Amino acid sequence: MTVRAAIVGLGRWGQRLVNSIEGSDRIRIVAGVTRRVERAQAFASAKGFPLGANYAAVLADPAIDAVVLATPHSLHADQVVAAAAAGKQIFCDKPFTLDKASAERAVAAAKAAGVTLSVGFNRRFLPGFQELHRLLEGGDLGTLLHAEAHFSVNAVGRYDDDSWRLDRSEAPGGGLTGLGIHLIDAMIDLMGPIASVFAQSTSRVIREIDDTTSVLFRFESGATATLATLLATPMHFRFHLFGSAAHAELRGPDRLELTRLADTAPRVIDYPAIDIERAELEAFADAVEGRATFPVSADQAIHGAAVFEAILRSAASGQPVIVA
Repeated sequence: MTVRAAIVGLGRWGQRLVNSIEGSDRIRIVAGVTRRVERAQAFASAKGFPLGANYAAVLADPAIDAVVLATPHSLHADQVVAAAAAGKQIFCDKPFTLDKASAERAVAAAKAAGVTLSVGFNRRFLPGFQELHRLLEGGDLGTLLHAEAHFSVNAVGRYDDDSWRLDRSEAPGGGLTGLGIHLIDAMIDLMGPIASVFAQSTSRVIREIDDTTSVLFRFESGATATLATLLATPMHFRFHLFGSAAHAELRGPDRLELTRLADTAPRVIDYPAIDIERAELEAFADAVEGRATFPVSADQAIHGAAVFEAILRSAASGQPVIVA
């Protein structure tokens, strides 16, 4: 069976999600919903699906099995609750929600309705991150001590002046919402629950939202981590795990460097590029069909929202914050 989905939100990212699954036999887009129909009508027509502005109409359509939410972050919880009440399967792009309470409400609604709810952290599907899992599970790194993470892009001039992505209420913490949240999810997945955070976030170049955000983390295990995310510098992506026996660094999406205690040079693994948006949406379809479990658990999604909320509180207060 092919999951018949409606794309909700057809800005740049919604269109990318649609393009990623073109030709898939596991999930296809059969309808679209967006706030500004005129901006996306040509795209929807070219892809062969009807487009409207009425989310409720999509939820009432029995020919639609699922919704794929690529909408402003603050809308996610209410949209998930409404979709669950309508019996639709739900894929929600990250960040899931902007606070723990709304994340819990959304998860509870999906569980009560018995529908699949998957949160789209596409970096989970990078082969390098999957190799980090294998290294940790196999004991290759020894005792996990620390992680260093960085995800930055140059967003200057990238968005229209009226874009919701330049709205401080939709993008608190600047690059944290669109970029850094991926690496927070990776930390939770690889290192376990986060106990406390200490953050600072400011704007030096971009007027509308913060462009420079950094965070210190302490995990329940006793390990530590740092994260930096910027919106006014050239693209940079790295994730580096340090253990007592070795350290491993994902440099960009396609290269892993592993250095053991006795090594004089790192072992370098280069991976072929993959479409991680297609991978996450087909994994969602597999979860809907009961073929596999989606890799981001509900507990991890809620904890990620709690960590995000704690980071914002820390940045506002200038003090460390315990993750609730």
